[in-house]
Amino acid sequence: MQSLPALVYLDMQGNSFTCDCGNAWFLQWVITNKQTQVSDAYNFECNSPPNLKGRKLLEMNIRSCTVDVGFVCYISTACAVMVVMAVSFTHHFLQWHLVYAYYLLLAFLYNTKHKDKRAHPYDAFVSYNANDEHWVLGELLPKLEDEQGWRLCLHHRDFQPGKPIMENITDAIYGSRKTICVISHDYLASEWCSREIQVASFRLFDEQKDVLILVFLEDIPMQQLSPYHRMRRLLKRQTYLSWSRAVAHPDLFWEKLRQALETREDPAGEHLRLCVGDGIPGERPDQ
Repeated sequence: MQSLPALVYLDMQGNSFTCDCGNAWFLQWVITNKQTQVSDAYNFECNSPPNLKGRKLLEMNIRSCTVDVGFVCYISTACAVMVVMAVSFTHHFLQWHLVYAYYLLLAFLYNTKHKDKRAHPYDAFVSYNANDEHWVLGELLPKLEDEQGWRLCLHHRDFQPGKPIMENITDAIYGSRKTICVISHDYLASEWCSREIQVASFRLFDEQKDVLILVFLEDIPMQQLSPYHRMRRLLKRQTYLSWSRAVAHPDLFWEKLRQALETREDPAGEHLRLCVGDGIPGERPDQ
């Protein structure tokens, strides 16, 4: 059309029009040009494609024809690459932060839902690694349940079959007055044990009650606890018992544990010094 600058009148009646993006330029020209009069343009009809046959040419939507497909593909590909990189980075560096935040949310929702229910079916939930089960069943359980009469909640015995594991853990922690964490190297390396102490520590910080008792089966140097910053914070402010230091005084160990289970949950209540020896397990007095 640019080669016909003097064109004043154009009659294209009776022609067969294809209503696709190939003729979008012509449709745009018919609508916007002010020099050439196109005779009876409003009655031009589409002959193809079949689904548009008989439709008026000027009714064709040409907005989709102005989209740069190449640019759209570029943007889509770039976004997909960025999403993959972000997901990979998050999975590699922030995986446990997200998992931790998720389970803190679950614990918060559980606490909000059950905040008016004060009854606790158990005196204590025992969080331990399967490799330490022989100590729990052979030492802890007979002393606390058989001799002292406490009602303990254990994974293998009291968890509800078929229920999601995290719901069982949350129910056990909030359904018990206290949580006893049996700490060992295997415990620190366990994913599920880590989640249990995370939920328990959330309850501790959220309710501001003395609900957590740490029992160290082994001497663990402070430098090995450095990656477990939450565990280290708990040691700085929370009572604990050291079984490895109680070999010579086992009766004192069990008496201190009994006192811890009897301690009031009110943070203003008496705060017992539970460790048989001084200092954090595995830490020298001069550290």
